[in-house]
Amino acid sequence: MELSDIRREYIKGGLRRKDLLSNPIEQFNLWLQQAIDAGLTDPTAMTVATVDENGQPFQRIVLLKNVEKDGFVFYTNLGSRKAQHIEHNNKVSLHFPWHPLERQVHITGTAEKLSTFENIKYFTSRPKESQIAAMASRQSSRISARGVLEGKYLELKKKFEQGEIPVPSFWGGYRVKVESIEFWQGGEHRLHDRFLFTQQDQQWSTERLAP
Repeated sequence: MELSDIRREYIKGGLRRKDLLSNPIEQFNLWLQQAIDAGLTDPTAMTVATVDENGQPFQRIVLLKNVEKDGFVFYTNLGSRKAQHIEHNNKVSLHFPWHPLERQVHITGTAEKLSTFENIKYFTSRPKESQIAAMASRQSSRISARGVLEGKYLELKKKFEQGEIPVPSFWGGYRVKVESIEFWQGGEHRLHDRFLFTQQDQQWSTERLAP
């Protein structure tokens, strides 16, 4: 089969302006809950796009950990490639692909580091194995073999078998402060519905976009 022959019809129903909540954060939370209720795999998984100092875009999947009135929160290694990009250019893009519901949400904004208190609060809430893994992995650094990573993990697991694990100085989170949110709902005959929320002077404006 040719790739150009792969297609399907979108039949879940459209999206009308009257169906939208006036606040896009509330609308996102509604769609996220519906994705969770539908049993989607990894409903909090999102693509985080950043740009390096040469203008080269990069994307990766990260898990959303909190939604607030002024931003979307995720955590990472502060020495990772994405963190280095954000240090150079903190404008980022987030994308949630909820394919079974024929929905997408696209967010643009600026990433800001979380406070030490916020980092500690979340880190200590994680399973101990995840805490150790965060400490063992210098994300994005080159390693010679998987065994090196596994050896470091086992070494730290033994070291902290009885005690608490300190929050690594190279680990933390970001809050993406929203500038725009687009809601996409698949429609029949490729007549998809798209609504773009943009924020100006702490007020949201809404526009329908052509598919």
